[in-house]
Amino acid sequence: MLAIKETHFQFPRQTNYYKGKVRDVYTIDDQYLVMIVSDRISAFDVVLPEAIPFKGQVLNQIAAKFLLATQDIVQNWVIDVPDPSVTIGKICTPFKVEMVIRGYLAGHAWREYQAGRRQVCGVQLPDGLKENDKLPQPIITPTTKASVGHDEDISREEILNRNIVSESDYILLERYTQQLFQRGTEMAAERGLILVDTKYEFGKDLTDKITLIDEIHTPDSSRYFYLEGYDDRQSKNENQRQLSKEFVRKWLIENGFQGNDGQVVPQMTPEIVSSISERYIELFERITGEKFQKASQEDILNRVERNILEFLNRA
Repeated sequence: MLAIKETHFQFPRQTNYYKGKVRDVYTIDDQYLVMIVSDRISAFDVVLPEAIPFKGQVLNQIAAKFLLATQDIVQNWVIDVPDPSVTIGKICTPFKVEMVIRGYLAGHAWREYQAGRRQVCGVQLPDGLKENDKLPQPIITPTTKASVGHDEDISREEILNRNIVSESDYILLERYTQQLFQRGTEMAAERGLILVDTKYEFGKDLTDKITLIDEIHTPDSSRYFYLEGYDDRQSKNENQRQLSKEFVRKWLIENGFQGNDGQVVPQMTPEIVSSISERYIELFERITGEKFQKASQEDILNRVERNILEFLNRA
């Protein structure tokens, strides 16, 4: 199967190019961002050697659906989705924090709690909780947006004291984060899912208006549990059934890789690549409730370039 591993386009009026872990981002006229969601896959901060067919399409189309469904809450950066793997939007100046919100005690927050800490990013948690318990109410646990290295936890007080975000802007970021999470929770419940935690990124557009940027509610940026059986599993202290890319991390761990020095990524056979691709398609169908339509893989890079050029010719 073919996949988008990397792109090296030269578009008319192109003013910048940035290659992230999974996205190739082209700036046009210092006004538009062309974001190609490649089929690269990362885990433990490492880009794995093989690309996963249709993964980029899955993430791009889930994000497009949820951005469209939340634009009544806050404006977002999207102008057009001219190709299944491409989103074109307004250029924004990102805030230097990511707004992480948690409805359940899972992942990083659980590890902090298990270590005896009862404050996460300045938010006080009650005693007596166990892993994956529902929190009394959703909590916002921001992280710094590091240009190099790992993001780090930060409290509301630190953000304001260090003037990373103004108080008036931060109040809006909190409100939008809570409203987006509520909408995402409702949409997940319709699909028999629990939105456990997620992150949102915001910026300001050229008119200085707060804008939701990047992907939202995808399995790469969010954790989902299956609603059916959740209470029963909690009462028995059993692991919850997750809908996320956790299965990729689990496969890597089982094969001796966690991104540590000296460790080697296990061989990604065609069978492994195909199985990961199938799981991502499953994720799409479960989260959206829609049948996944595989985009044509014939001349895949030509298709992407042609669709972007058609948009730029109209813009």
